[in-house]
Amino acid sequence: MTEDCHKAREGRPLPPQIRHILAPEGVLWYHQGKDFLRGALAVDNGLNIREEICRAGRLLYERGYVAGHDGNISVRVGPDRVLLTPSGVGKGRLEPDMLVLCGLDGAVLAGDRHPSSESGMHLLLYRERPDVGAVVHAHPPVSTAFSVCRRGLAEPYLTETVSGLGEVPVAPFALPSTPEVAESIRPLIHGHSAVLLANHGALAWGEGLWAAFDRLETVEHTAKIYLCLEQLGGGVPLEPEQVAALKGLRGAYARLAQKRAGGA
Repeated sequence: MTEDCHKAREGRPLPPQIRHILAPEGVLWYHQGKDFLRGALAVDNGLNIREEICRAGRLLYERGYVAGHDGNISVRVGPDRVLLTPSGVGKGRLEPDMLVLCGLDGAVLAGDRHPSSESGMHLLLYRERPDVGAVVHAHPPVSTAFSVCRRGLAEPYLTETVSGLGEVPVAPFALPSTPEVAESIRPLIHGHSAVLLANHGALAWGEGLWAAFDRLETVEHTAKIYLCLEQLGGGVPLEPEQVAALKGLRGAYARLAQKRAGGA
């Protein structure tokens, strides 16, 4: 497989039993046979996507975004297949062979563990948003506090938030680990890139694993700044014309990201 990865980078022909799809973070490789069911490789600096998911889990734990068995991570590894973190395992203690391969219908295709009990909201995002390549859910303290207060991150205070993250609304309360969670975010997933789950935590998605991770971290960073603004007596929001100009940058940023992904 490693040799095949090198072939891909150099543009050489690939063995017929291997297919690939392009993603902003690299090429996701998978076999058509049972080898695919054992996992997938992401050609992003030669790293295995399973190892990268575990690395992301450790960062969630080390940065205080999860505790105990909190949180879940998933990555799309094919048009209709997803790698999910398992239920009942701390994100700081994940191992590559713990991850579970599922279909978009939730059927377990490979793995010895149960997928996250909140896999439903991940799978809904993949079904509804073909452009989404990864989803990260955690309980960062400040943004989770905003979710408990049912306060989204909507005020146009920060240039980076307006031009990149966008508004982060609060989804209605839903009982964790039930289908209600997926239904609570359904009305919000097409117009946003992250949401707060009422009295629960934060959820972010993106084109790839690190795009989703960075977005969740940006949600928490933004919540911290909003909290500081309140402690200082309130902030001064951007003017409507400034907001419009910043939103206009989103297209330019997207084109730049596509250019970088294409190696141009």
